[in-house]
Amino acid sequence: MRKIVNATYMTLDGDITNMQDWHMNYFGAQAEVAARSQLAESDALIMGRKTYEGFAPAWSAQAGQNAFADRMNDITKYVVSSTLKNPDWSNCTVLDGDVAARVRELKEQDGGNILQYGFGDVTRLMLENGLLDEFRVWLHPVLSGKAQPSDLLYRDLGQHTFDLTGTETHATGLVILTYTPKR
Repeated sequence: MRKIVNATYMTLDGDITNMQDWHMNYFGAQAEVAARSQLAESDALIMGRKTYEGFAPAWSAQAGQNAFADRMNDITKYVVSSTLKNPDWSNCTVLDGDVAARVRELKEQDGGNILQYGFGDVTRLMLENGLLDEFRVWLHPVLSGKAQPSDLLYRDLGQHTFDLTGTETHATGLVILTYTPKR
């Protein structure tokens, strides 16, 4: 059975969307190793339409420039959307209808992890249906100071409890906190 792993980059004040303002200041050599390892352990990505719309053009434009970009472009991708019909990013399938059942079927297949970047409606759906296996918060030592309520991790979600299963502290101050949901 495969594991679904969510990796969310976040500031101390909960900002998960304005990464262009803070993320790269803390993405050092250790973070690069962690990001490569996280992607290498996975053989599929799952995302919502908004993430797809950001990732597809950004990663496609980097094709052939480095191994990480090539892996992002070549990996199997699943997009949860009721509006996207013909994704043009390579190896991409749209999941619609009973998404929880479709994701459960993907988990039951043999293979590596299914990786999700960011935290949004797809993550909430997986939490509500007991499908998320690991939650990695890449906590950046900065207060964004500009996040709007819609930019924050902690919104519109019922209570879910987790066990801390790992910590990784980087020289830049970035800390990767790994949690598993309590069932």
